[in-house]
Amino acid sequence: MNQHHNLINGQWTPGQSYAPNINPSNLSDVIGEYAQGGAEDVQAAVAAAAAAFPAWSTSGIQARSDALDRIGSEILARKEELGDLLAREEGKTRPEATGEVARAGQIFKFFAGECPRLAGETLPSVRPGIAVEITREPIGVVGLITPWNFPIAIPAWKIAPALAFGNCVVLKPADLVPGSAWALADIIHRSGIPAGVFNLVMGSGRVIGEALVNHPEVAAISFTGSVGVGRGIAEACVKSGKKVQLEMGGKNPQVVLDDADLAQAVELSAQSGFYSTGQRCTASSRLIVTDKIYPAFVEALQARLARIKVGDARAAGTDMGPVVSQAQLEQDLSYVEIARAEGARLAAGGSRVACHTGSGQSGFFMAPTLFVDTEAGMRINREEVFGPVASVIRVKDYEEALAVANDTPFGLSAGIATTSLKHATHFRRHSQAGMVMVNLPTAGVDYHVPFGGRKGSSYGPREQGRYAQEFYTTVKTAYTLA
Repeated sequence: MNQHHNLINGQWTPGQSYAPNINPSNLSDVIGEYAQGGAEDVQAAVAAAAAAFPAWSTSGIQARSDALDRIGSEILARKEELGDLLAREEGKTRPEATGEVARAGQIFKFFAGECPRLAGETLPSVRPGIAVEITREPIGVVGLITPWNFPIAIPAWKIAPALAFGNCVVLKPADLVPGSAWALADIIHRSGIPAGVFNLVMGSGRVIGEALVNHPEVAAISFTGSVGVGRGIAEACVKSGKKVQLEMGGKNPQVVLDDADLAQAVELSAQSGFYSTGQRCTASSRLIVTDKIYPAFVEALQARLARIKVGDARAAGTDMGPVVSQAQLEQDLSYVEIARAEGARLAAGGSRVACHTGSGQSGFFMAPTLFVDTEAGMRINREEVFGPVASVIRVKDYEEALAVANDTPFGLSAGIATTSLKHATHFRRHSQAGMVMVNLPTAGVDYHVPFGGRKGSSYGPREQGRYAQEFYTTVKTAYTLA
């Protein structure tokens, strides 16, 4: 079996042990064995990053830009190959996976362009004869902890700005999907970036993540993952004075008003709720539908879900791949039982299914699941399931729809389907979410604009686009006597 090591100080370093990377579409398919590091590996990686920081942070911006551009170019040139790997280890369909890889390449190229555009200000002082210059500088060694649902795009949108602005990086990817992160690390390693600037340490979150968060030489932590883990990281970072950025959960509403285009509303709801197997923090799992359109919407969405082909993520014709793991599948199915017990009516799915190809291969396949006649206070509408499960809430009018949409501890993404400019404009302003979509799926965002939410979904500065500089740099104010 091919073993994949950690990358520490420019060297591929064997792990203490190795864990198999299993294809969730075919449980007999082992992609490879990936290193399981320990706290001492984190110590070595952070030491290497700290040693590399003085030179890298003051190096020429053209060298940084060229390196990031090379990384982006190789990712884009290999998008089909890397997309196949991503689909194989995570379970999203090959077209979705290839699109994610392309996005990762575009992110690196975007930040290659940002290297020479890090602007400052020159201001007059209130005191005569004194000049004031405001600049941004890198913050130091940054620990990046990334999730399994976007195994190359999320590492890319954290690594690229960190490097672009002169920081050094230690990346800890999710245990379930080390393959895409390792492939990305290999590309970065061969890009000409000096040893120690970028380091990869794979292994248990409890071991590697905790060691990163508590290391005194790590200046900042950027984390994407669960609410519980994120809150623990925030507490630890505040205690030690680290800068922290968190992207956590979502319970995103999709409002459908009586005046909506029915076909459009059904399609965007299906795409938001069920594609990528619903395993997106921006997925719409609460479909809030007004009275008059409710019966037709439910009937049309049931018909649309019946046409979704569930199967091997890499097979032609698959619309929805497997759930990522046995534990995630069990969690999804447990919420089906919770919803039933609370009185929600199951309108579609609710169980495991066989692969649509009829191959008989084993995998974590689950039918697209829809509950109707649900109440806003039910657990199915309060807690993040993170699978192909959505529920429909019936409301009287726009005002009630907005109130229900905002009645959540989360605030990442929100959508509205309507032909009313009045309601669309009001919703954009009054939705308590970081991102709002009008007549578009909630689960589609661009790489050059800020990503993030409100309330329990996010904490700290936004990710992506030019707003990434808020986290990956610190502001310096300098006074000079003229």
